Amino acid sequence: MLIHTALAGEEEPADADGKILVIDYPDFWPFFSRDSDGNMVGFFYEIVSEGLSRIGVKSYWKSFPWGRCQAQVRSGEAHAMVTVPTPERLQYANTHEHPFYIKKQTIFTSADHPKLEQIKAIQSLEDIKNLDLTVVTYVGNGWNEQNIVAHGIRTYHAPYLKNVWRMLANKRGDIAIEWPVAAWSFIEESGLSKDIVQTDVSFAPMSFHLLISKQYAISKRLSEFDAVILQMKRDGTIDAIVERYMGMSQP
Repeated sequence: MLIHTALAGEEEPADADGKILVIDYPDFWPFFSRDSDGNMVGFFYEIVSEGLSRIGVKSYWKSFPWGRCQAQVRSGEAHAMVTVPTPERLQYANTHEHPFYIKKQTIFTSADHPKLEQIKAIQSLEDIKNLDLTVVTYVGNGWNEQNIVAHGIRTYHAPYLKNVWRMLANKRGDIAIEWPVAAWSFIEESGLSKDIVQTDVSFAPMSFHLLISKQYAISKRLSEFDAVILQMKRDGTIDAIVERYMGMSQP
């Protein structure tokens, strides 16, 4: 497996031949992060880096708040990001057909919420609105903008996902709708395991893709990347990478 490992403080490489992709990412375990030595880790990082390496492209990863990641791909300051394609993002970036990972969205709430039983019985976004619930999310969450804000449901924004759980525990919102694997990592790290509960209510999953700015010719090679993603699904590479990270603590 050939993976380009970006080190903290490493000088950004020159890209004279279009074979280096600069990818902006928000630190988000276990998708993409850095270990104690500054090496890139995370299963999104490994999947995307391996896919790019199979088409002869190296990746260089730079960490920023999620809102800035999107702004820099939009402006062309960065080549790419890993996220869910939305109509707005596809105005300035190209992507590939098949997602490399599909993430389930589940409702969390405070353990002593007065409407706990009603929250557990939610079946639609309309139910959230009718219960007059407020959603807590993080800045730059496109799924929330498309599905929650657009539905007229009140939303409070934290700067980072890790801050969402403290807000929820402190009753600065009623529910959060997030991916359980990443959520519990932050909940436990914050010492809130007894204050937050995960319900059995889930919504439409989020499909993750590599998005590359239309300003760069390398975005025309996304069909090659897509073919490699399908190959990696068939040969078990993606399943093996994801399996290694499930239940792993952040290094």
